[in-house]
Amino acid sequence: MSESGTVTRRRVVYIPGYDPIHPRRYRELYRKEGAAQASISGYALALRPKTGGGRYGWHVEAAMDGAEIAADVEVLVWSDIVRASMSTSILATYLQLLRTAWEYIVTGALFRLMLLRKGPVIAALYPVGMLLLQLLLALLAGWAVYALAALTVPLLGGAARLAGGVAGILVAWALLRWFHANDGKVFAYYLMHDYAYSARHRGANPPELEARMAAFGETIAAALAEEVDEVLVVGHSSGAHLAVSVLADLIRAGRVPPQGPKLAFLSLGQVVPMVSFLRGAWRLRADLAYLSTREELTWVDVTAPGDGCAFALCDPVSVSGVAPAGKRWPLVFSAQFTRSLSPARWKELRWRFFRLHFQYLCAFDAPLDYDYFRITAGPLTLAERYAQRPPSASRLEAPVNRFTSITPDAAARTA
Repeated sequence: MSESGTVTRRRVVYIPGYDPIHPRRYRELYRKEGAAQASISGYALALRPKTGGGRYGWHVEAAMDGAEIAADVEVLVWSDIVRASMSTSILATYLQLLRTAWEYIVTGALFRLMLLRKGPVIAALYPVGMLLLQLLLALLAGWAVYALAALTVPLLGGAARLAGGVAGILVAWALLRWFHANDGKVFAYYLMHDYAYSARHRGANPPELEARMAAFGETIAAALAEEVDEVLVVGHSSGAHLAVSVLADLIRAGRVPPQGPKLAFLSLGQVVPMVSFLRGAWRLRADLAYLSTREELTWVDVTAPGDGCAFALCDPVSVSGVAPAGKRWPLVFSAQFTRSLSPARWKELRWRFFRLHFQYLCAFDAPLDYDYFRITAGPLTLAERYAQRPPSASRLEAPVNRFTSITPDAAARTA
């Protein structure tokens, strides 16, 4: 291994958010955006087929700041679990809507979340409003057909009313099916499934996800046994809170060798409060509290106020109400979209909310101190790169969570 703080070989483990898309998407995004950032910033970056184990990944060779670095990137896949959770009928989705709204509204979690950032709360309410609007339009269309048929009753008799009722139901159902088939344009069903997945178990991880997270831990533990200088775990969006629990389990089990590679955790565009504010999320809250004090890793949390889908500059430990004495992580700062993107580029992207949520993984026109490709393929460890970086002064740290239990018994008493 190289001297402390510098990297010649790195293992990057990427945990995506709630995303049903094949992981090749992340390879192509890295290839395209990495080439763009290299051209802007004046360094070299090239992708090759993966050289290590793992189901899906790629190899990166970079030349930056007079150094040559090799990195192996692996995507930890749970898209199959996501797809399975989305394979529900239209009626089942509306039942999900009712259960999810009940969980967030009746427990007060939604109103507490609004004290943090309005953007992600609006994003959470969007699928509820859109699905209800679709249902209203379908019912109106069905009623219109029935009303037209009712006009023919004097001519055709009572059978016209019955036929109109059946036709109205069929039209309403056909319209709902059309909305469902075209959800790729409005993302109402997709987002509803996303929020419902966490709310279904009140913030606890379902068994299939716990099993997958255990497998993620094995992958990271194996990486820590390799001859590399840094093992960097990147958690994006919902993947950030999965990474918190995976890393907490790994450290508790004593599986981070003291003389091994540096362990680093980069959380991007995190939505941790959407889960940690639920009454049954005691496991996540316990992991947040535990990880925030550990010396075995460096944890940097990057968000941006321009990302309306993330809890920008919200310290996930503190706002969840579980910050312990001796808390040292995460270092919270902004990617500063409005300053790092050119005015023209910002104008192009500012209303493309889902695209902006992935900007952390993309090129910037004028990067400041955040550059995803320097972090994942550059010559400095995460700890060294941000050793002198102060947290953003505008970060939110006040605890606003109603549910702060970190044990199952306490969680049951507050439910």
